[in-house]
Amino acid sequence: MKKIFQLVILLALFFSLPIQSFASVNGAVTTHLGKSNAAVTIRDAESGKIVYSQNGDKLMRPASNMKLVSGAAALSILGEDYRFKTNFYIDGIIVNDTLNGNVYIKGSGDPTLKKDDFLEFAKVLKRNGIRTINGHLIGDDTAFSGSTLPPGVLKSDETYYFGARTSAITMSQNNDFDASTVIITANPGKVGAKPSYSIEPNLSGMVISNQAKTVSKGNRNTISIKRAYNTNRIIISGNLPQGSSKKEWVTLQDPSKNTMQAIKQTLQGTGLKFVKSSKVELGKVPQKATLLHTNESRTLAAIFPAFMKLSNNSIADILVKAMGKQQLGEGSTNKGVTLLKKYSASMNIPVNNWRFADGSGLSNSNRVTSNGLSQLLYKVQKEPYFGTFFDSLPVAGNKDRMIGGTLKSRLTSSALQNKIYAKTGYIPNVYTLSGYMKGQSGKQYIFSILLENKSNGTVYIDRTMAALVKNL
Repeated sequence: MKKIFQLVILLALFFSLPIQSFASVNGAVTTHLGKSNAAVTIRDAESGKIVYSQNGDKLMRPASNMKLVSGAAALSILGEDYRFKTNFYIDGIIVNDTLNGNVYIKGSGDPTLKKDDFLEFAKVLKRNGIRTINGHLIGDDTAFSGSTLPPGVLKSDETYYFGARTSAITMSQNNDFDASTVIITANPGKVGAKPSYSIEPNLSGMVISNQAKTVSKGNRNTISIKRAYNTNRIIISGNLPQGSSKKEWVTLQDPSKNTMQAIKQTLQGTGLKFVKSSKVELGKVPQKATLLHTNESRTLAAIFPAFMKLSNNSIADILVKAMGKQQLGEGSTNKGVTLLKKYSASMNIPVNNWRFADGSGLSNSNRVTSNGLSQLLYKVQKEPYFGTFFDSLPVAGNKDRMIGGTLKSRLTSSALQNKIYAKTGYIPNVYTLSGYMKGQSGKQYIFSILLENKSNGTVYIDRTMAALVKNL
């Protein structure tokens, strides 16, 4: 017992924590998280000195804590004022009100492109005296290359928004910016009849198979809205009770083509006409084409809250490709993740054994350390974009969705509420939380918790955080 106490004293002195605090912190970590499956690092936010570490150099899967790396790198490489640009071209000649030529859309990955922007394209055509297009609508998505399906997306998850494909031409339906999706809402009809449904922005080249049935109020809601694997077919099935509804984000099979189909339908909805032979195709904008309009997204700083607070996977993987395109001339995931590693190394993090597969953290192949993530969080404090980075982090227990984000329903006690600013993370068998916290003493700390192979890991991480705030 004496030897154990002496060891605690030595450890406390080494980590610069009072003996009682060190013992309490160590006890909280080992009690709630265990010793082998958890990597935990706590740093003094002002000095950056590690005050507690358990398995701090052990390689772990970060889940969505990977967005701390991709997000900080994007702010550094692309810049807070970066805007995605979508260019709108035509070729051929205009005779009376008919364009005898093609319309082109050249994308750069804008995850915020929406129906309102499509309507602006229609206005541009009309301002140029065009009412009929005697040609094709062609999308140029060559800014990005490689697979549109991000690494780590399971076959069973391809239908869901968090597994959306990434393309240089894509669209979102609201300000959450879940790119490469459509939103389908099903509402009940008469008992025994099929539910009605709506789709935003429009069919977008998708095909709906409505196999569902309306049942009386009080019955179980079993309705399902999913895209059949590797197809444009969306299946609505199950029972929808009267008095209820179902809203689902469904991913696009081919974001570029589907978005171009959505644009065509929107243009037609404004009265613009395409001749019967007109097709939606993908191809490069020819040099002879005339630029009519450039649509610019909001700034990266303005996009950041939706990205980080809502843990938006599609934005993360789009940013990785955008960085690769800007810096290395190739908008691929492989080029982008090399920049993530280079950026991390610039923060004096030993990243030789780190492994990056994506920007979102969805892949099981990513590997980082809690010591390294906490070092990143310390170093980024000195960067000019830190305000944007910090303000985008979810805030513990804050019920406002665009402040609390993925922490709005966690750490809600008065002792914890608004005292923890951190990025959450989850993939099967992995739970993570890394960020900034204010201890009960009033002192600021940086922390990183990476937990694997523990059921209900969120519960244990939150218990650990409560103990840390209380004892630091």
